[in-house]
Amino acid sequence: MTQDSPVAVFEIKQYMVIFRQLEIRSFGDVEARIQGIVRCTGILPNSHDEYRLDVYFLTPDSNVPEPIIDLPNRSGAIFLPASEMSIIIDVLRNEKPIYGHLRADRPEWTSITTANEPVGVGDED
Repeated sequence: MTQDSPVAVFEIKQYMVIFRQLEIRSFGDVEARIQGIVRCTGILPNSHDEYRLDVYFLTPDSNVPEPIIDLPNRSGAIFLPASEMSIIIDVLRNEKPIYGHLRADRPEWTSITTANEPVGVGDED
């Protein structure tokens, strides 16, 4: 990422899982109904700058806010259905390396990704 780049890609080094019965929080003018949060943190390559991507998991009846990207503060947030929380936790627990992509140019593309992996590798024993 250059100083003026609208994209930051960082390797996720740690994550924290938060389960909630229900938290109601406003993001701008959208009220979200949160049941869980996964906070992913890591370092931008060739720097010591820590970045954060929060993934909020929402109830089926919740309104869904737009992704939030705050590159000056090295943070972002995306919003997914609560039913997908275990999938994200499983990927964070079992894959490496994993990257967070904060996309100010295309907030809807903000994401968590793995690196390329050969087909059929499976789990190592």
